[in-house]
Amino acid sequence: MSPLKPQAVCLLAAEVTPLSKTGGLADVAGALARTLHALGHDVRVFTPRYAHIVPATAKALPVRRLSVTVGTQSFSCTLLKGELPGGAPLYLIDCPELYARASIYTADPDEHVRFLAFTRAALMACRALNWAPQVVHCNDWHTGFAPLLLKTSYAAEPVFKSARTLLTIHNIGYQGIFPATRAADLNLTPAQMPLLYQPDLTAGRINALRHGILYADAINTVSPTHAREIASDEYGMGLQDSLRARAAVLSGILNGVDYQEWDPRHDPVLPQHYDPQHLAVKAQLKAAFLSHLGVTTDPQAPLAGVVSRLAAQKGIELMFGALPQVLRSRALNFVALGSGEAQYEVFFAKLAQDFPGRVHFHRGYDERLAHWIEAASDMFLMPSRYEPCGLNQMYSLRYGTVPIVRRTGGLADSVQHFDADLGTGTGIVFNDFDVPALSWALETALDLYAKPAAWERLVQNGMAQDFSWTHQAAQYLALYERLTAAA
Repeated sequence: MSPLKPQAVCLLAAEVTPLSKTGGLADVAGALARTLHALGHDVRVFTPRYAHIVPATAKALPVRRLSVTVGTQSFSCTLLKGELPGGAPLYLIDCPELYARASIYTADPDEHVRFLAFTRAALMACRALNWAPQVVHCNDWHTGFAPLLLKTSYAAEPVFKSARTLLTIHNIGYQGIFPATRAADLNLTPAQMPLLYQPDLTAGRINALRHGILYADAINTVSPTHAREIASDEYGMGLQDSLRARAAVLSGILNGVDYQEWDPRHDPVLPQHYDPQHLAVKAQLKAAFLSHLGVTTDPQAPLAGVVSRLAAQKGIELMFGALPQVLRSRALNFVALGSGEAQYEVFFAKLAQDFPGRVHFHRGYDERLAHWIEAASDMFLMPSRYEPCGLNQMYSLRYGTVPIVRRTGGLADSVQHFDADLGTGTGIVFNDFDVPALSWALETALDLYAKPAAWERLVQNGMAQDFSWTHQAAQYLALYERLTAAA
């Protein structure tokens, strides 16, 4: 990585591994902070202290009391200072009234208040600590109002005099919409109220993510392809007009992979480890895994795996027609791990009933089982309708598990379709979002699996890929530098 001048980065995230997680945002916040800190940058992470977070696990101690106002409500918060694994400074906003709930996110009517309070508390903490960040890195709708607040309520604060803002969109499907009748919760002056997006106000709503898009100095999403997709009518989810208006500052940076946790060379979950030169160990792990699951058919048959939220985004409905058909006609075993919408859980449960000894479904999430599925499977299915980045396809590549993906978002940026004649490519990629396309992809993978030399070349190509955060963080640093150079 080329040397860059040290950056002071205030990273605001509603979730961060290993303290809190529902999706990729947490992985990015934790891994990016750790990497930037290791490279000598002054990155400080701010996140709420949810009920399940034990401060001692982050070595967090109280350092300040903060009184945060949202609309007419005042909240007493404690600022706890600790550290993330690797030593990056961590600040927890502790306010039980807002964050000591049964889950990280809620359907409560004050959901927008919870994250407006978090955003304000983080900015107030910078002022209280007399720390002047060069970049305020916001993530998703939860901190989408930070760029607007820095241009209004906090514009006169000396610590933010040179601060520039970056908004990273991890999933455009979640936008933080609340009633326009709650506009006073933003604590804007009458002269500042016209800065709110007027068409939404007229329609009776306020959209947190849209305001981040409108007022951030730069916007990125978690893959280059998805950055282009979300400016289209098909994928913009109602925000495409605002994104097209900010096209000059919109870019995509593919997420990185934490190879400390996801690498078969040293995966602590696995009893044996392997690399591209020792793929016989992968075969042994597969045999042990199939035995553990009670899969009783030919262990030499290929094993396909799924680890996923069971949601419409993930393209599970394409499996309704494709999987039973392929299971009936070809030698194939299948394992799925996940939970979500009832129709998808019912489908996988019935699939296991219809193909006993060949299909296994584990409802819920199990971290150890996820690692085993990556290591033991021969192929991994991700037929997503849209996928901002995706991580499992990159995990699969490292584990020698061939990803079968639809050409969208980060899947298109991280997996290249295998050309058997040239011996190039890292997976099986299909274009159309329909059952015949997924069926074609599965059949293509199974045909290749029956050709050991071609399959080994495909596996080796995938295992040679490097999506480490060291590479991806360099792109964030370059973006930070462009921002601060323009300040």
